Amino acid sequence: MNLSASFPILEKYTYLNTANSGILSTELAKWRTDHDQLFINGGSAFRMEQLPIIELLRANVADFFKADLPNVFLTQNFSFGFNTLLDGLPKTHRFLLLNNEYPSVDYQVISRGFEHFNVDIDEYLEDNILAAIEKHHPTVFAFSVVQYISGYRMNPEFIKKLKHTYPDLLLIGDGTQFCGTTDFDFRNSGLDALISSGYKWLLAGYGNGFVLLSDQLSDQLYKERKNNLLPTAPFLKGKTHLALCFEPGHLDTLNLGSLHESLNFIRNVGITEIERKTKQLCKLAKTQLHDRGLLPDYLVDQQYPSTIMSMPLNPNMVGKLADAGILCSSRGAGTRISFHFYNTEEDLQKLLEVLDGKKI
Repeated sequence: MNLSASFPILEKYTYLNTANSGILSTELAKWRTDHDQLFINGGSAFRMEQLPIIELLRANVADFFKADLPNVFLTQNFSFGFNTLLDGLPKTHRFLLLNNEYPSVDYQVISRGFEHFNVDIDEYLEDNILAAIEKHHPTVFAFSVVQYISGYRMNPEFIKKLKHTYPDLLLIGDGTQFCGTTDFDFRNSGLDALISSGYKWLLAGYGNGFVLLSDQLSDQLYKERKNNLLPTAPFLKGKTHLALCFEPGHLDTLNLGSLHESLNFIRNVGITEIERKTKQLCKLAKTQLHDRGLLPDYLVDQQYPSTIMSMPLNPNMVGKLADAGILCSSRGAGTRISFHFYNTEEDLQKLLEVLDGKKI
């Protein structure tokens, strides 16, 4: 694949900022342009012709993430999906949360008045979680699969262990910094929900996302509505009460169609190849940054690492990175970088040269 042809921005910048925003491919841009031109020409006739793309995307998401089709819902972003899920839970639920979590996770739980407890993210995180569960007896554990600041990735074997040990504990994961980096099997993950936006690692642009649910969780959501009469209008016929909650109103064929196209693009590249390449590059990057005292031991030694890392840099060095055309983000007390399949060892070498003062 000609990466420069698919992603022209790579000719101008060293793009280490996918954790902030994925980049659009020229292939997706062409599809979007063609979509809107057809809309211009066809109006309502075009809309009727494009509606099947919604169900094609739903099937694509179910297959890509190995989830059950009836429990796949399409949304405009993670926050809408997560908020809708929370509003469908009884207020008697007790949440376990992580400190320094993505604000769209913890704020939405706390602001709704759910009883909650927090644990620290450090080298003892798994022990901290187990101790908190035994002490506080939460009914829900909500967390980002990959932490947006540090890049800490929750061990998938630990998630399965949690579900096996505490089968009634609902496990809800934010997959926005995870989906698109690794081949993932939702059915066998231990998670009861995986919710994600598509604009980061899935490279689908803004305005699209999805919700995957287990039967255990879907049976608990909006229970008071299950016996209500459903709308009989033809355009709502067949929708379940959960679909009416997670997918209210019209679904946008441009944004959701972009996710469909991007999933197909990632399939073409190969998710296992993406995982192999980024794992190799990130291992090298973490070793180099750790040798320079920029990463703690526990993030370098993770069995299941993420594609994100954060460095404690002074403002002067941050400015040098910007001057060198290296795109990254300030998050928390650090400067966050991230590597996707379009990044190379040359990108890493350029970063290291600036950090070592060899390139201004």
